[in-house]
Amino acid sequence: MRIAPRKVLLSALALVVAAFFLFPTYWMITSALKPRADVLSPAYDLIPLALTLDNFVTAFSKPGFGTYLTNSLIVTLGAVACSLVAGLLAAVPLARLKFRGRKGFVLLVLIAQLAPLEALFIPMYLLMKDVGLLNTLPSLLLVYFATTLPFTVWTLRGFVNGIPVELEEAAMVDGCGRWGAFRRVTLPLLGPGLVATSVFAFITAWNEFLYAFVFMRDSSKYTLPVWLESFQTAFGTDWSAAMAGAVVYSVPALVFFLLVQRKLVAGGTAGAVKG
Repeated sequence: MRIAPRKVLLSALALVVAAFFLFPTYWMITSALKPRADVLSPAYDLIPLALTLDNFVTAFSKPGFGTYLTNSLIVTLGAVACSLVAGLLAAVPLARLKFRGRKGFVLLVLIAQLAPLEALFIPMYLLMKDVGLLNTLPSLLLVYFATTLPFTVWTLRGFVNGIPVELEEAAMVDGCGRWGAFRRVTLPLLGPGLVATSVFAFITAWNEFLYAFVFMRDSSKYTLPVWLESFQTAFGTDWSAAMAGAVVYSVPALVFFLLVQRKLVAGGTAGAVKG
């Protein structure tokens, strides 16, 4: 069978692009497995000649790893859950109901999504200070919830618009109430949208550093991104242990993605195409 030159060229280009994006991850993993002397060596060995797990031992022996991991999981999973529930409750009325000011509200949701997280830092800090939530994990949960909610509402609204309302009406004719029609018909079809938005919310909350570093005055309330910063001291940066810590830090996000990846493929392209 003859392969078209255009297809070969596109395949080669795709491999080059994939290698470009995968190389930093490969370098992080190989650096985590290299002896410290090899990491600091000026020679760039793409394939390490010597491997060791000492860097992971050093990373795990850092004080507070278990506490920071627990804090990260609490605020991240809490923000994801709150964002999905609130986003779904807002997206369904915005897609199904016709009321005055609906378009303006949708525009405000989009504007809130466009606002950079750093621009909200001072207002968020003053707000948490006034309500007495500084140095508490709920403050981080609320911040991550607020920053991921606009995207969740916007995306889920597109998914709801893509589900014909006639399906719900047919279920109601067959004897289901409005809630029963939503639970049995609409909610299962929203699975890809819920997965796509949950991945975005998880990555956003899991990787956040600035708020976790400034809002928490007690080191026992820090999250894993702040733990990674602890590898840099006044005497220098332990790059080998830092790379091992970065690998460990990436595992929960990778596991979460693998658990939902089947529906993510469908969800990533279907939800936000409808305005």
